[in-house]
Amino acid sequence: MARFIARRVLIAIPTLIAISMILYAILHFAPGDPFGQIALNPDVPPEVRLNLRKQLGIDDPLPVQYVRWVTQVAQGNWGYSFVSRIPVRTLIRQRLPTTLGIVGMAYLISIPIAILIGVVSAVRQYSWLDNVATTFAFLGISLPSFFTGLVFILIFSIWLRWLPFIYTTHLPGSGLTYLWELFKHAIMPIMVLALIQMASLTRYVRGAMLDVIGQDYVRTARAKGLTEPSVIMKHAFRNALIPVVTILALDLPAIITGALITEQIFRVPGMGSLLINSIEAKDTPVVMFIVFTYAILVVLFTLLADVLYGVLDPRIQLS
Repeated sequence: MARFIARRVLIAIPTLIAISMILYAILHFAPGDPFGQIALNPDVPPEVRLNLRKQLGIDDPLPVQYVRWVTQVAQGNWGYSFVSRIPVRTLIRQRLPTTLGIVGMAYLISIPIAILIGVVSAVRQYSWLDNVATTFAFLGISLPSFFTGLVFILIFSIWLRWLPFIYTTHLPGSGLTYLWELFKHAIMPIMVLALIQMASLTRYVRGAMLDVIGQDYVRTARAKGLTEPSVIMKHAFRNALIPVVTILALDLPAIITGALITEQIFRVPGMGSLLINSIEAKDTPVVMFIVFTYAILVVLFTLLADVLYGVLDPRIQLS
């Protein structure tokens, strides 16, 4: 196991280096200038603009800028935002808790419900419950998050007037009053992300369960006189989890990236709006931090999925 993890980490290092090089080159050659608005401001003298560009090294050759960025990151310094002029880490600390709260709640809500619906749908294949679950899953997968978000706003904010359609962190009150207001502001973006994740995961769980329910070892367990819940949960469900683990591990970075659009719809001041605004402003340090962090998450959760294979099925040898 230790050798397997070490080998995967050694493979991941050049992969992440290649990703960072490609990403940095794309941002470097992308159109736009992070000091474009300053250049249009007549109150800013030309020598001040030139001094800022020189201090930040914006006009240096691409290899020089990339090596400087790698050196700073290796020291734990992600640089300063070109737009807000504050450290990138400070900017991330201001936005990250909001995104983690929304994404985390969506993930915690979607996983148990999706697993329950998927298992019951597979056990009762072609029943009315299976048909309803399948229809719901297809709709959830087919409808993009921006459409679902707009439907939620139309129903709950405009027609029923139950929930605010713009998320805000400046909420009145304290204690239970504050928590209730926070719930009303966060529930729609959480449910949009949860429904998309739930629909996708339900289909995978159902398909994985159908693959194992007809296996010989499941029929043998029934022939031994085990109860149906015991057969389903102890024999079928554990083996069905192997492909599902891959989806769960890889979907967490995916649901975070999916939050980019959802945060824009509900004006959530999280990582999604920060990334989009930084791309528009060509704020390279901030974009590099966010996107490179996503790449690291994908690598880490892929490794976690591989390790869990050996835990769920001892026949899988990781070495």
